[in-house]
Formats: sequence, C-alpha cells, structure tokens
Amino acid sequence: IFPTNMVLRVNINQIEPATRDWICKVQIVEIGRPRESLDKKCTFQNLILEDEEECQIKAVMYTDEIAQYAATLKLLNTYLISTAKVKVSPTSYGKPIHKFQWTLDKETVIEQIKESHEVERPLPPPTKLNITSFDRLPHLMVDSTAEIDILAIVLRCGPQKNAGRSQHRCREITLCDNQRNQFLFTLWEDFGEIEGHEISSKMATEPDLLVILGRSIGISTYQGLSLQTRYNSTLRVNPTYPQAVALIKWAKDNKTMLLGSPSEKTSATSSISPMIVTPAGQQLISIAEISSAPSMGMFYVEAEMAILDEFQDFCVLECSGCKQKKRTKDRKDFECPKCNRKTSLVPRCSFQIDLIDNTATTTASISAELGEKLLSMTAEDIFDITCTKRQSLSLTHVHEMLSNKVFEIQLRKSSWGSSNTTNATLSILSYMEKQHTPDSTTDRTPKKIKPLETG
Repeated sequence: IFPTNMVLRVNINQIEPATRDWICKVQIVEIGRPRESLDKKCTFQNLILEDEEECQIKAVMYTDEIAQYAATLKLLNTYLISTAKVKVSPTSYGKPIHKFQWTLDKETVIEQIKESHEVERPLPPPTKLNITSFDRLPHLMVDSTAEIDILAIVLRCGPQKNAGRSQHRCREITLCDNQRNQFLFTLWEDFGEIEGHEISSKMATEPDLLVILGRSIGISTYQGLSLQTRYNSTLRVNPTYPQAVALIKWAKDNKTMLLGSPSEKTSATSSISPMIVTPAGQQLISIAEISSAPSMGMFYVEAEMAILDEFQDFCVLECSGCKQKKRTKDRKDFECPKCNRKTSLVPRCSFQIDLIDNTATTTASISAELGEKLLSMTAEDIFDITCTKRQSLSLTHVHEMLSNKVFEIQLRKSSWGSSNTTNATLSILSYMEKQHTPDSTTDRTPKKIKPLETG
C-alpha cells in the first residue's frame, strides 16, 4: 500500500526519467509472451500500459521479474505502479507508442487494484485502438522499420513451412476486413509455431470465424504487398475491444459470403491466394497516365513485361538485420550502425524490368521473392553467378516466359528530391498473367543495352 503523502500521483505523460517518487494508475492492455533477445543473452517480456487518460506506454520486464510477476501481471488488470525505471524509447524496431519506455525491475513497486480495494477502483475495459485499415495499406511507405496495428478476420490458416531467402520457418494466414479486402499475413518463426498453432487449433474447433488484433505488425513486399510479424509483434485472438466484438459479429453474420468464392478484388503473385486485394472501385490506368499521377501511391496497369537490359545487376547485398542495402559486393561481416552489432551481408534479388502497353513504355523495379520467382532462381544463385563467378545470367527462359503475355500489375510510385528536382520510381508489388492473349504486337525483342564507356 502506498502512503499518498510521500509520493506524487501522476499520469503517464507527466513522468520523465528525472521524475522521482511517483505513482501511476494503469491497466495492462497488451502483454506479450516472454521471448529471447536477439543476442540470446536474456529473456524479456513486453507490456502496453494505459492510464486513466488513455495514454499508452510500453513497459518491459526481464528474466527474474518475469518469473516474479507471472501470477500477478495479467491482461486487463489494473495496477498502481511506482517508480519504474524510465528511459527514452529505442527506435530500432519501429516507431514507439510513447517517447519514453518503462522497465519494471527489482526496485519497482507494483500493487494490483482489485474490485475489493478500499479506495481505488479498477479501470474500465479499454476501448482505444490505433488501427490501420486495409484500404490504407497500399498508400503507406513500405519501410524496414514501419509497424502498424491491425484488426482483421482470419479466413484461412496454412501449415508451418520454410520460406524466404534464408528458408525460415513460417505460417501464412489470410486476413480480411469488413470490406472484403484481403491480405496475406506471414507469421515468422515462433509466431507461426505458437500463435499460429493457437489460431489453427481454434479454427478447427470453433464454429465462428476468428478475429485477431495484431500490434507492431510489419508491411512487406514478400509475395506482393503483405503483412508480417516483427520482433516486437503481439497477436491477440478474439480480443474484447468493442471494435473487435463488432467485427466478430459481422464475420459471423457474413461467414457464408466470406468463405464462398474468392473475392473478385483478389489478385495473386503465386499459387498462394490471396496476396493483396484491389481496393473497391480501383480502376486501371495506362502507363502514359502514370507520369501525371500523384507523386506517391499505388496504381494498377495491364502491360507486357520485358527485361531489356541484360547487363544490369540482378542482386544487391543488404544487412541481414535491418535490410539496409550496401553498395559493396564483399560479403564479409561488418559492424552495422543501425543494428548496433556485427552482422552479415546477404544477397537480395533486385532488378529493373520494362512495362509496355499501347500508350507508352516505362521501367519499374522488382525485387525479393517476386523477382526470384520471375527469374526462376534464388538470390544466392544470382549472386554466385554474377558476383562470385562473374558471369552473365542466362535469361532465354525468362524472355520465352514473358513473350506475348499481358500481366495485371500492381505498382507503387514513390518520389523524392529537393526544391529544384523531383525523382520518381516505380516498384512492382504483385503481378499475375491475364488469361487471354494480347491483341497488340509490341516488339519485345530483348535489347542488350551496353554500359556507358568512361574516360
């Protein structure tokens, strides 16, 4: 019990690293499971705390305190917390929810507020969520550190498998919202094994569709624009937030429709469906119209594809941790300033491809698994041929595969520049072949564009 005459009763926003002798009344609105740190040196557990003004802050506990408070700290319980250790939030793993972060250590005092408490009352169930809707995703920047919160219906849950450049374990699930927008959601490593197993088991036994609340979820170009777990992600099945309860009811009322024929808004980049959905009302534009389109955003085109520059680099090296691209072709380990640790460089497929319709021709970049699929080889294979052996890629099979075919393509347009100049780039997020033969007779003969001679 806290003697109120000796300490300062405050809310989260009034607490800074220099604040002394404080008490804050908070509710646990999210609690992750204990996880091993990246360097394997300790176990940690993340919590999200919310005060009486609905301000939220992240708190973390380490090995000893995790065991000490395992029976006490529970989701949605209310506590008086005194003098947790306060520090500036790290930004290594995405944008923090508050500029500060708490550590609940041996010197922190924690008292649970139960219904029978003489003075304090437990806080009411939380209602505050910072959800990113699916129709906004195509217009967000795909950034290595960007993280969002999602609330979605689970339509399908795949088995555990190995995927990606490094053959990591994962499980792929299909999510949708109440507009029938669907996205692939990849649960990597232990998320697939633990949360993925929970989702799979409940889908097999419960009559209604599940709803999940995902926090700190990454946006990826894996198999087209998709979602994936990150290091600090948390997943909650059928949460009790009013927004979730409403979505659960909507999913129950529309279960037959949701599990029926595939949405007409779905397109895929591989045999796994869906990858991403075309937002309702989205129309195709011509390649000529892209140049006058907004400086940023996503567009849909129908075009032929061709690799006209066979002398380009078809892969880059990037940090295995933060995915920052490096110009070097030397794969030796290095000290990454962003990861703040020694890490290795791994190859990533990345190259330029030409898009052609009856109005114009433009160049777009294609990368990662999407590029590997088109070339029918892995990034490791590409690096071995082009960098280790210093040979050119044989693209005959690619030219034959692309010849006289029209593809439905999702493009992201990004721009940057100074006050005087603006540069724009196009990136392919997904593609699939149209089912009919094009009427056009575009000249698709590959042209070997030689590098400029210097000096």
